[in-house]
Amino acid sequence: MTIAIVGLGLMGGSLALSLKKFDFIEKIVGCDHNPTHRKEALKLSLVEEIVEFEQLKNFDVIFLAIPVEGIIKALQNLTDVAEDTTIIDMGSTKAKIVQNCPKEIRKNFVAAHPMTGTENFGPSAAIEGLYEEKVVVLCDLEQSGELQRNVAKKIFKSLKMKKYYMGAKEHDRHAAFISHMPHAVSFSIANTVVNQEDKNNILALAAGGFRSMSRLAKSSPYMWEDIFRQNKDNLLEAIGCFQKELGLLQEAIKNEEWEEVHKIIADGNRLYDIWD
Repeated sequence: MTIAIVGLGLMGGSLALSLKKFDFIEKIVGCDHNPTHRKEALKLSLVEEIVEFEQLKNFDVIFLAIPVEGIIKALQNLTDVAEDTTIIDMGSTKAKIVQNCPKEIRKNFVAAHPMTGTENFGPSAAIEGLYEEKVVVLCDLEQSGELQRNVAKKIFKSLKMKKYYMGAKEHDRHAAFISHMPHAVSFSIANTVVNQEDKNNILALAAGGFRSMSRLAKSSPYMWEDIFRQNKDNLLEAIGCFQKELGLLQEAIKNEEWEEVHKIIADGNRLYDIWD
C-alpha cells in the first residue's frame, strides 16, 4: 500500500520513520503547509517526496498528523477519495472530529489516538520507534468500513501498538484527566516560575522534579490551544477536580494539619499500586 502523511512534525515524522521498514508499504510521501517543515522532512529523509493536498486522493492510506482543528478542515476537503481509501487521524481529541467527518467518507475514516509523544515538535523531533509498545485508542470503529478497520489494525499491529477500543466521547473525558489537564498544569507551573522577579535564582535550584513537572510546558501552543478548545468541557471538569485536590492540601498545610498532609500524600501514592 502507499501512504501519505499530512503533517511532518513529531507524530507524522516519527510515523514515517517507523513505517519505512515494513515490506507491505510501497511508498511514503508527505504533505505539510509549512515550507520549512517540507524542506527539513526531505533533508532528514522522513518521506520520499512532498505532495500537494490535492494529490492525497491518489494514495491508499492518508494519515492526518496535524492539529485537531486542521483535521476537521482536512476531512471536509477529502470527500472525493476512492471507496477503498483509508483516512486515519491521529488527533488528541475525538468527539468533534468524528461528529464533523462528512457522511460521504465516514466509512473511509478511522478515528485513532496514539497515546505517545514528547514535548518537542517539528520534523527534527521525529523518533523511530516512538509508537512501539504504546497504546492506540480506536474510537467508534463500528462506523468505519471493514476494509478501513482492517488496514488500520494491520498498521498499528505492525507498529507494535496496544489497541484499545472505546467511544469518542468516552475517550475525550478520559484524555482530559490523563493528558489534557496535566498539560494545563505544566503550563501553569512554568508560568508561575517565569512570573517571579527572581526566576533565574529559582531555576538555578531546579532539579529532576521540577523538570519532570514542567517538561510538558515545551509543547506546541498551536496544537494545545486546539485541543483545549475541542475538549473544553471535559478539560474544565478535570481542572476543577485538580483544583479541589490541591485546595485540600493547601488548607491542610495552612492549618498545620500534618497528619492530614501525610494522608493526602499517602493517598497519592496509591496511583502506582493501580498503575504497576
